[in-house]
Amino acid sequence: MELRSVEELMDLLYACRHQRALRTAALLRRGRPADKELQVAGLVHGIEELLGPADGAAHAVRHLLGDRVYHLVREDGAAGHDDVLRLRQADEESRTTGIDAGVLEDWRTVLALVAARNSRLGAVD
Repeated sequence: MELRSVEELMDLLYACRHQRALRTAALLRRGRPADKELQVAGLVHGIEELLGPADGAAHAVRHLLGDRVYHLVREDGAAGHDDVLRLRQADEESRTTGIDAGVLEDWRTVLALVAARNSRLGAVD
């Protein structure tokens, strides 16, 4: 499966139990407010419950959100060790923290921003 639009991704996120993904993304936003790709990786990491292992989720978002998000969701070394570690730590902390992470709709604009940035970069290559 390959997601082609933010709308498709939002539908998939709504189909998942997205509260933990919201908490993960919120924790990453607090720790790295300027790193939208890292935050988005934390949000979409949870779609693996519907698509299979992280590799399936990563492939689904690669075209839409770009290579960095792809590598972060896969948690592979190409994303950078520190960023993968931050993602894993936020994911673990999201299991136990009771922070108010807002609602999924709050992330639509950030997803659209990352997708648009990826689209522009793809057009240049």
